[in-house]
Amino acid sequence: MQLLIVAATGAEIAPFTRYIQNASGMRVTCDVLIPGIGMVATTYALTKQLQLHHYDLVIQAGIGGSFDTTLALGVLVFVTSEQYGDMGAEDHDNYIDIFEMGLLQANDTPFSSGKLINPLSELHSNILLPHVSGLTVNTVSGNESSIKRRSEKYQCQVESMEGAAFHYVCLSENVPFAQIRAISNYVIPRDKSQWKMKDAIINLNEWLIGFVSGL
Repeated sequence: MQLLIVAATGAEIAPFTRYIQNASGMRVTCDVLIPGIGMVATTYALTKQLQLHHYDLVIQAGIGGSFDTTLALGVLVFVTSEQYGDMGAEDHDNYIDIFEMGLLQANDTPFSSGKLINPLSELHSNILLPHVSGLTVNTVSGNESSIKRRSEKYQCQVESMEGAAFHYVCLSENVPFAQIRAISNYVIPRDKSQWKMKDAIINLNEWLIGFVSGL
């Protein structure tokens, strides 16, 4: 099995990277791709990688914030749908997204009703994590007005800066994929003292190691 692990930063999956470098007898071939932060870097690097190599499964692994406070900090989730959170226009005090502007139709490939949805298959049956919806933004939500607007408009559970790009590329290239996030913080007015970054990274890497070693 050919597997690709994608992470925005090397720090997020450093323990996993050390594991596969030292592991022997692995039944899978596992490559690691570190594109950098954001949708542009993710789109460029992942598209280039997929044009050069074939993979049976591509996993995006990272941390993320949660609008949903029923998700405990540090917990892992499987993001099965994605939406753009800040691609559009400001109309005085209102925000109009790219679909409402008519610049993109809600069912234009690879979108489905304005979402980038993972077409789940038997390949995903051993990813035993809660399924959640994701929102991707260029500017992370950190004040009450943007949090309220995005939460009410999109009704998504988690937020990241790369998820939609990852879904878009994998859907366009027809490659099986899974976006796995560890919740490091709640999406509230920015207060890093409440974040559980260390716990999220530990849990993410423990899951990755367990998942790959079990294949």
